[in-house]
Amino acid sequence: MMGLAAGEPLLRISSVVKRFGGFTAVDNLSLDIAPGEFFALLGPSGCGKTTLLRMLAGFETPDQGAITLDGHDIAQVLPHERPINMMFQNYALFPHLTVEGNIAFGLKRAGMPKDEIAARVAEMVALVRLEGLEKRRPDQLSGGQRQRVALARSLARRPRMLLLDEPLAALDKKLRESTQAELLEVQRRLGMTFIIVTHDQEEAMTVADRIGVMDKGRLVQVAPPRQLYEAPNSRWIAGFVGDINLIEGQVAARQAGHFTIATPGAGTVVASQVPQSDTSSVCAAIRPEKIRLSRAAPHDPKAVNTFTGEIVSAGFLGSASVYSVKLDQGASLRVAQANATRVAADEFSVGQRVDVSFAPDDVVVLDR
Repeated sequence: MMGLAAGEPLLRISSVVKRFGGFTAVDNLSLDIAPGEFFALLGPSGCGKTTLLRMLAGFETPDQGAITLDGHDIAQVLPHERPINMMFQNYALFPHLTVEGNIAFGLKRAGMPKDEIAARVAEMVALVRLEGLEKRRPDQLSGGQRQRVALARSLARRPRMLLLDEPLAALDKKLRESTQAELLEVQRRLGMTFIIVTHDQEEAMTVADRIGVMDKGRLVQVAPPRQLYEAPNSRWIAGFVGDINLIEGQVAARQAGHFTIATPGAGTVVASQVPQSDTSSVCAAIRPEKIRLSRAAPHDPKAVNTFTGEIVSAGFLGSASVYSVKLDQGASLRVAQANATRVAADEFSVGQRVDVSFAPDDVVVLDR
């Protein structure tokens, strides 16, 4: 295949549709993936993300639209003829083959000379840090080691793109976190394009350069992790990605630099952000960690975004404590406070009267 021009996407998905009977799994979806990008597809079960991945791998064929890699249409190309490999959730290792045998399997099928196979297998073993385990079979390996064998086997033929379908789902939390870092390191070292499907938001935020959030077969928002978290483009995205407080209201006044929202559950909320449309019905969204908690004090009429309420629940999560505060106006807010010291000198308790406050800059205004 010819090289790409500067700025051209490696992968282009154009208006792709995939139906199963009367059900539309992928609905008019378009997306560009850059060379060397680590892209994550995130979404609830049944949203179409695995179906999209299977179309890229060649296991499913689009009903409409085009999929191009390096500028060439691959929608009708057989899976084994594509410069794309897929790593499955269950790893699909051959139980009777050793680590070496599993990694070498695809290379032998491709007719690579024995000396080249040996060199490539040794390269892959070193890449995923499996030295000394070459002669073991899968049942003699830990879950994390089997995951590395599957990764090495997927990378051995040096594909242009690697597809990963929930690759870390079977690992426990601490092993999953360490494996995420290793996966990211391997991708950076190879400079290869990775596309990962996951339902784990934290995993997507950790490894991806950009995240595409899917719902009902469509891409709802595509953005880098920080932008997706700090600037969701809809109520649905705000509620799906991370934890957030949503306060419905009406725009009461617009002024230079800020405007006010009248809410039945919290009173007047002041925001710096201007709504994207002229609609009067909006939602003020505030992340729990952006809210400050303090002991209730006499009301200051000049205070902005300061509300009084009562703590109705409290949870200790190690790095943070999470409180639910019922405001006097009726709304309930979740507040996350970092536990910066070992002994909490300023700990709050259930039933305590408190003030909650947040800055106008921390209010995300959503009008859809």
